[in-house]
Amino acid sequence: MRMRTVTAATTLAVLFSSAALAATPAFADTSAPLPVKSLGDIVVDGAHQQVFISDPSNGKIVVTDYSGNVLKQLTTNLSGVNGLELSADSGTLYAAVRDLDAIAVIDTATDTETTSYTVGDKPRSVALAGGRLWFGYGGDAAGNIGSVDLTDAQHTVTLNQDNTWYSAPVLDAAPGTDILVAGDHDTSPASLTSYDVSSGSATQLAHIRTDGGDVSDLQVTPDGKDVVVASGAPYYHQVYKTSDLNEDGKYTTTAYPNSVAIAPDGTVAAGSSASYDKDIYVFNPGSSEAVRSYDLPNTGGGSGSDLVAAAGLAWAPDGSRLFAVTSNSQGAYSLREYDSPAKAASTVTVDAPASATRAKKLTVTGTVSSTVPIPADEQLTVTRTDLESPNGKALPAVTLKGDGTYSFTDTPPAGGKVTYKVSYAGDAGHAAAAGKDTVDVSRAKPTLTLNNNGKVYAYGKDVKFTAHLGTTYKNRTVEIWADPFGSDKPAKKVKSGKVDSHGNLSVTLGLKRDTKVTAKFSGDARWQPRSVSSTVGAKVSVSMSVSRQYRTKSAWGQTYYVFHQTKNPLFTTKMPYYDGRSQRFDFQVYYQGKWYSGGDSAYFRLSTSGLSSVEFTGNHKEDVGWRFRVRSDYINGGSGDTVNSTTYGAWKYFMFTG
Repeated sequence: MRMRTVTAATTLAVLFSSAALAATPAFADTSAPLPVKSLGDIVVDGAHQQVFISDPSNGKIVVTDYSGNVLKQLTTNLSGVNGLELSADSGTLYAAVRDLDAIAVIDTATDTETTSYTVGDKPRSVALAGGRLWFGYGGDAAGNIGSVDLTDAQHTVTLNQDNTWYSAPVLDAAPGTDILVAGDHDTSPASLTSYDVSSGSATQLAHIRTDGGDVSDLQVTPDGKDVVVASGAPYYHQVYKTSDLNEDGKYTTTAYPNSVAIAPDGTVAAGSSASYDKDIYVFNPGSSEAVRSYDLPNTGGGSGSDLVAAAGLAWAPDGSRLFAVTSNSQGAYSLREYDSPAKAASTVTVDAPASATRAKKLTVTGTVSSTVPIPADEQLTVTRTDLESPNGKALPAVTLKGDGTYSFTDTPPAGGKVTYKVSYAGDAGHAAAAGKDTVDVSRAKPTLTLNNNGKVYAYGKDVKFTAHLGTTYKNRTVEIWADPFGSDKPAKKVKSGKVDSHGNLSVTLGLKRDTKVTAKFSGDARWQPRSVSSTVGAKVSVSMSVSRQYRTKSAWGQTYYVFHQTKNPLFTTKMPYYDGRSQRFDFQVYYQGKWYSGGDSAYFRLSTSGLSSVEFTGNHKEDVGWRFRVRSDYINGGSGDTVNSTTYGAWKYFMFTG
């Protein structure tokens, strides 16, 4: 069902795996969506670095690379395609096509079908053994085993090798052996039979009824001595000797075993349909306790995790990767690839102080643990990352103690966030791992000042702002930002540069609004960041023009606009426009040596051009002989906004004649 052949190239890869791993960067676990609605089988082609996945529901075989990227979809004459098997040289893929009563033959170099063998009714599985391609076939109450003679140029098909099966059995064989094992997929308790096929016929070696339900998957160990069975019960993966089908141990997993894959070196991957437990377990040959396990995530939004598909596990021929086809509660399938799954997972903890003083010694401790004990005296790599070494600085290696702990001291030269990373390189039996912790190391507070705070300036005044920076370590750069009042003008950096020999950096700003000016120092390895602000006011420009007078005259120390009693004076104010802004109009009358308000001040809206006109109406015959004055003001808050400082305009004096 899966590729179980080690080619010469693969054998060399295994022999020299340690050297190759040292020279090749590690690859990471991946997951990619699959365009399938079901899973029949999965095999891995190491020669071409591709994965074949059969989809009976869609009648196709999906071909991906090792990362799950779809390379091709084979859809011609594959209705109900199920079991898959690769030839010893990985050049040919055999696929049982149930609905066509045939076995498709596919060239893996081109991923195209070259021929097909017409076989018995509804073939389910295929397996290579004794120079023949064996297949399980038959509908309900008509299960059987047949074979195709691959050494015969005519590829003779022989049927009815064992008709004792209820339905088409699941088959498997070890590469290069004459041992074939078959399991019943549709009965409970399930039948299990082993055969010697060296003669070209399936000669029964042993037959049993298992302790479990129907067989979802089975695989023979590379030496041909055992078969590992995945069935819904019992809640572990069963192991039987192929010679007599006596029990030969077990692999402790969890409820509903449904898949098994064995690497060329005998490492066992066992999968279960477990929503609330670990889903995939990896075992060293013959060991009942997992060296590694994987818990699938929940990608479908249901109450449980994704599930391993039945018969959904397969190894890369060099044993470096494990592939799993999984599905979620929405029926979406994925291909997951696991890196170095035969290595025991390792964990590195790092415990550093939450805070420390710069240039003072601190101690870092931690542990390295694994499901398989790690030898003492392993060397751990230590890296410190800080403001002085943002890319990391290697510290002296640390030796792991016999109890799995380690400790080291360090004197951080830089303040701020200092991260210590401790890495374990792993070995032939342990996966690499790393951990880290961060220390908040103190830095001194620098002196930073900015002048002019609280001052108010005339509209458009050019004002010089000077930031002063005291002693620092390496960084002598200061930024100056200006934030004019009003939501329409965001803060803007107006200058950035190194301070001069006196520690000063200056910028001149033309002030047209109240403005918050901020000086910023980003800090360095020994001095912390700091910012200071000065808020200054800017008045508005206010001018008033008078019209409709017939003359002016100088009197009482002022210039008076003189109007005929039949004319209404017009006063036009101009000031900078802002959305919603109004000018306040003040009116006063002179009486017995003092100026008195002629009534409540009134606000008049500015046009978008910044103009506002007010006409002085009434019976001016009664105003003859009186002295009047008016002015326009901007009142912060009262004039409709708060972007400028309160500004009073100049008085304009006027009178009426008969």
